Amino acid sequence: MIQPEGRSAPGVEDPITDTAGYHDSESRIAIWGHPLHAMSVAFPVALTFCAFGADLFYWWSGATRWAWAAYWASGTAFLFGLAAGAIGTLELLSVPGIRIRAMAWTHFIIAMLLLSLLGLNWGWRMTGWQEAVLPWGILMSGFSVLVVVATGWHGGKLVFDYGLGTSKGSSRPSG
Repeated sequence: MIQPEGRSAPGVEDPITDTAGYHDSESRIAIWGHPLHAMSVAFPVALTFCAFGADLFYWWSGATRWAWAAYWASGTAFLFGLAAGAIGTLELLSVPGIRIRAMAWTHFIIAMLLLSLLGLNWGWRMTGWQEAVLPWGILMSGFSVLVVVATGWHGGKLVFDYGLGTSKGSSRPSG
């Protein structure tokens, strides 16, 4: 049975847990104790689903408004994804307890794949937002949904199972 990081099987010692900074996993990029990366990923995730939904509605109805909505959803998903990715990258590189874990790097790589897909999807639609939907736009949107689920699952595992990138307490000013 595979044990999560930091929870070794009986009689087995995990050498990574003894590394300096392993337990230093608190978010350093936060406002009043609220981690910015965790807050910013909601937008690109939701917009990725919106782009796919708008593509499906365009395919079903043929109404150009859905192709237009998918164009804007894919573009804003990419732009908000760049912001979330920049914050996440700074978090990854600046916090030793995050940087040392392989799963954090896996999340990073999948998230970069997602950003590449979102950028490609938006760029493809710039050539003609209505003509771009079928078949490639809807395929890219559908694949982006699968990748956003994978990267979200990894990110959630890092937060909920290991407490990475969270706040241990609030540094909110009193008064």
